[in-house]
Amino acid sequence: MTAPSTFGLSSEARNLHWLLSNLVEEVPGIQSVAVVSSDGLLLLSSDPERNAEAKEALETKRTGPRGSAADLATIVSGIGSLTIGAAKLLDSGPVKHTMVAMEEGSLFVMSISDGSLLGVHGAADCDMSIVAYHMALFVGRAGHVLTPELRSELRKSLEDATSGSAR
Repeated sequence: MTAPSTFGLSSEARNLHWLLSNLVEEVPGIQSVAVVSSDGLLLLSSDPERNAEAKEALETKRTGPRGSAADLATIVSGIGSLTIGAAKLLDSGPVKHTMVAMEEGSLFVMSISDGSLLGVHGAADCDMSIVAYHMALFVGRAGHVLTPELRSELRKSLEDATSGSAR
């Protein structure tokens, strides 16, 4: 993971970047992580350099890089929306987490707060219980500080980083 620059960010934003870096570095098998706002916008990413590639690919009408956090954010947002709708139809309360096991990997989605989601793409050999445990730790630490103001700051810093690296 390439550490994004946190220069000029608030202490809460720097703390969330640090928590995300820790999640990726401490948990074996994590390939990509994305924090997505309730409206589906990427707020934090484990691989910001791949997001610039994805944006450039969209602008030139090419297929984007598979597995980038921008792609993961789209998937997480869609799965989040689908499971929220299912929970409403089944009258089963709010969705806490979703896991998709695939032959070549796993996808984990966990609610943070106010509709924000944490998405993790794991390798096929990752220990799902360890990934879920560390995701829950991240959510517990990040949920209370992920205010609308902080979401705006994170979104703006990600857009600035993406436009800066795409030049």
